[in-house]
Amino acid sequence: MSLNWISPAKRLSTLPPYVFARLDELKARAREQGLDLIDLGMGNPDGSAPQPVIEAAISALANPRNHGYPPFEGTASFRQAITSWYHRCYGVNLDADSEALPLIGSKEGLAHLALAYIDPGDLILVPSPSYPAHFRGPLIAGGIIHPLNLSAEQDWLIDLAAIPDAIAEQAKILYFNYPNNPTTATAPREFFEEIVAFARRHEIILVHDLCYAELAFDGYQPTSLLEIPGAKEIGVEFHTLSKTYNMAGWRVGFVVGNSSIIQGLRTLKTNLDYGIFAAIQTAAETALQLPDIYIKQVQDRYRQRRDFLIKGLGELGWKIPPSKATMYLWVPTPTGVGSTEFALNVLQNTGVVVTPGNAFGEAGEGYVRISLIENCDRLGEVLHRFKQAGICY
Repeated sequence: MSLNWISPAKRLSTLPPYVFARLDELKARAREQGLDLIDLGMGNPDGSAPQPVIEAAISALANPRNHGYPPFEGTASFRQAITSWYHRCYGVNLDADSEALPLIGSKEGLAHLALAYIDPGDLILVPSPSYPAHFRGPLIAGGIIHPLNLSAEQDWLIDLAAIPDAIAEQAKILYFNYPNNPTTATAPREFFEEIVAFARRHEIILVHDLCYAELAFDGYQPTSLLEIPGAKEIGVEFHTLSKTYNMAGWRVGFVVGNSSIIQGLRTLKTNLDYGIFAAIQTAAETALQLPDIYIKQVQDRYRQRRDFLIKGLGELGWKIPPSKATMYLWVPTPTGVGSTEFALNVLQNTGVVVTPGNAFGEAGEGYVRISLIENCDRLGEVLHRFKQAGICY
């Protein structure tokens, strides 16, 4: 019996292939061929969560009260831990009852925010390249994406002056992310002041993704959108515990900022999920309360890997300036070689997985993203394989 009458919703046809799913297929095929893969594709931190976090989770698991449905808006203690963390890190005061909402990972929240605020045909400003959830969520919601092409010449910062007034006046939401995935770019406080003024002038909702807040090096301190006067009137900021605390599989993050925007997202989520398992929220509270020495250890780990790989790639012809933040390197492909072609060539000839830059938008063409998720011994093996296979700039 033919089932060709079964078809998915048209909204799925608007989505480009998800690059990480495609990479998983290629990785599986490579493993079948016996290749020892070194996967530097996804931003999936190595190692386990900190021991105090694990112990807090185990203790919370033993409490029968944690095994029922959690509150839709998250536990009061986790929301308080979130707002206390913001005050400690950025001097930002937030109302734990109305200006903070736990999420099942920031990706979930970013996508659901789009469903809560974007109607079909709404114009949405999204940088290119950018984290895929920043444009996939709006596409699923039926929004029209207006890409803001970033470039090395502009230090991968959004050029607000290049946005036509007619586009700005139509735009409903602007997504952005500094420290940036995938480019590793950082933005000065002045940029945040400019984007807040721009959004207020054109009545645009700002959605800032701050998931690499703690992964900063060499004395650099990232800026929170909410530090800027007036930002909370028009915007929200997302964060995740996946990267800093090695909790990617735990699926826990949060959004803070404008109470009305957060209420809209909460309303949608009450119809779609029951929130985060309470034991995980207890563990997340513990993570946000860890002493600064833990954060310094994490920063030192990624800084050492950054320096090691930049030095080794430099010996193969790449000139990569040290990134100030994130867990990635944004590496140009050799002249005349496209992002996908280069990534596939590297995978097939070395067993090393990197992510083609065009997976993050058309303006990412000509680059690949390399995740610093292996120790220096393993990164040394990457460099050895590159040298053996003649992979150079």
